[in-house]
Amino acid sequence: MSGALSIPQLILSILLFAVLFFGIGFIVNMLLKTTWLIAILYPFFIILIIDHVSIWDYFTNTSYAFSDLWISFINLKISDIVVLAMGLVGAIIAGITIRTLRKKGYQMF
Repeated sequence: MSGALSIPQLILSILLFAVLFFGIGFIVNMLLKTTWLIAILYPFFIILIIDHVSIWDYFTNTSYAFSDLWISFINLKISDIVVLAMGLVGAIIAGITIRTLRKKGYQMF
């Protein structure tokens, strides 16, 4: 993620990431009968979003790939961190929602 975000873009990005990962998390957790799968896999999604190297480079050129990943993490702006953190919050809320529905007796599939 790069570039400066205006306030409306920041607000919309926060809402979109939270809703997007809530929806993905809810559907995946419901279909696979898990609770926290997307919340656990979320760091891998973040790596795919912010990283500039291919996944294959993590196996073939490991030191370069991880150093580039570290530099990408260091160069994140506070607005990017907030947006990505809200995606994690959405994934966690999806897990809480699935868990609550199962406790109340709802069976999904």
